[in-house]
Amino acid sequence: MKFSLSREALLNPLQLVAGVVERRQTLPILSNVLLRLDGNRLSMTGTDLEVEIKGSTEVVTASEAGEVTVSARKILDICRSLPDGALLDFSSGDGKAHITSGRSRFTLATLPANEFPSVDEGEQGVEFVVPASMVKGLIEATSFAMAQQDVRYYLNGMLWEVTNNQLRAVATDGHRLALCDSACEVSVEDKVSAILPRKGIIELSRLLGDGQVTISIGSNHIRITGADYCFTSKLVDGAYPDYDRVVPKGGDKLVVGDREQLKQAFSRTAILSNEKYRGVRIQLSDGAIHMVANNPEQEEAQEEVALSYSGEPLEIGFNVGYLLDVLGVLKGEDIRFTLSDSNSSALVEDATGDSKAVYVVMPMRL
Repeated sequence: MKFSLSREALLNPLQLVAGVVERRQTLPILSNVLLRLDGNRLSMTGTDLEVEIKGSTEVVTASEAGEVTVSARKILDICRSLPDGALLDFSSGDGKAHITSGRSRFTLATLPANEFPSVDEGEQGVEFVVPASMVKGLIEATSFAMAQQDVRYYLNGMLWEVTNNQLRAVATDGHRLALCDSACEVSVEDKVSAILPRKGIIELSRLLGDGQVTISIGSNHIRITGADYCFTSKLVDGAYPDYDRVVPKGGDKLVVGDREQLKQAFSRTAILSNEKYRGVRIQLSDGAIHMVANNPEQEEAQEEVALSYSGEPLEIGFNVGYLLDVLGVLKGEDIRFTLSDSNSSALVEDATGDSKAVYVVMPMRL
């Protein structure tokens, strides 16, 4: 294999692909990226057997087609270290890859391309086209609520549900829940559900930019194709909990306040909260919310913010970190809390009601 291209043409797709490659792998080839030259098109593929990302670029000159795998980290570091505008000459053979740029010369070990694994696609399912910014918005609105290392493995990911003209994203760790809907042009006979793994969601969010993407959801995989990349991920095999049962309905206590004021007040209160449990006690009375946090060192923080509330006085405890996460992703000026009593979850959303995102936060006993 032999070709020449600019540093930037190689660096951009390499950065897309390298994120999925693990440094420490039991299989050495999984630390490598697959380079395949076909005509003037160079494709790069990285995988960890669960998630696969493929990027592509045009080469300046292509002397000899072929395919080979090289260390993803090493070739990426080489590209980053070369000066802007540098031209790279790449060639491979006899178990080695040679990169030349100006007076710089690098020789890398290679592994055979036929040993490089690919993510099994499985059966083809529903396919539709949406703006990449819409998918990125869904992920940003909900991904913070995914569990991290829960034994209930299906919670360590995000549920996508496709119904007629709608894509819904849901994430929960059992203590809080994030749900966001977005309209799109898709037609399905029955609801299509898919649980994307946590790593896949993180990598996908990094890839998404402008333009349109094609989403294809099969029986055991999802594929998202953009202008210069193709993302494929296995789906988590499991039954996602019935999240609709968790969303509170019929709450009679409405609290409406300035999002930024509340966010700042909660942030200050959090400073003296218990580092492990992050509990904050909220006292609601006519026209005001009073926040109290304390810790085992007998330190205490108190804040009071004026807001719209005209119901019976209510005292309830929350993990202040969960509230700050929600306030950080909501975009409106005012937010609305819907509450029932001190033992029931809070429903948090934009006060306008225009937002397609709703959040549920369970209370804490303090």
